[in-house]
Amino acid sequence: MKKAMTSIKGFLTVAALALVILVAPQTALAHCDTLDGPVVATARTALDKGDVTPLLKWVKVEEEEGIRTAFNQTLAMRKMGPEAKDFADMYFFETLVRIHRAGEGAPYTGLKPGAAIDPAVALADQALGNGSVDKLVTVLTNAMANGLRERFAQAYENQKHADHSVATGREFVESYVVFTHYVEGMHGLIKANAAHHGETAAAAGGQHAH
Repeated sequence: MKKAMTSIKGFLTVAALALVILVAPQTALAHCDTLDGPVVATARTALDKGDVTPLLKWVKVEEEEGIRTAFNQTLAMRKMGPEAKDFADMYFFETLVRIHRAGEGAPYTGLKPGAAIDPAVALADQALGNGSVDKLVTVLTNAMANGLRERFAQAYENQKHADHSVATGREFVESYVVFTHYVEGMHGLIKANAAHHGETAAAAGGQHAH
């Protein structure tokens, strides 16, 4: 039973993360606090070009002036040499990401290495970059399908021996719980996402009605 509970907890963790991505896209950019994330990538380009404008979309209106000031200070420090440039850039990245995260209502715990980015989220960024979501769809679909097949196969096999003894019966129950929780969790994500889109559409319809 312990093994089954571990599997369930693992699935629920994945489901919770997927729910954040599916139902709350505005907070899905948790990887914005990484050095390879979109916020820092935009900041690098903006500093090299000396144009703060592309950065402003990452912060709220009331934070624009502060970002402009920090940006100009960073540009000035960059002229003092390579070491000053590296220090100024990192300080600016920290400032920008911290303000961006605060605007999302999310905690800021420092910049993380690019390796911290979830592989699926990295694929999502790639999809937006190359204009095709096909690879992301394939990867996630295959992962879900494999998860279903593996859990089904185990439960189906154990079901054949469920009445042979109490021990084999318990093995079946464990695999049954894992399988049905997986199915229930995936269905819950689908329903939640459908409801989210329904609310969005209703809100849009209400706006058009005025």
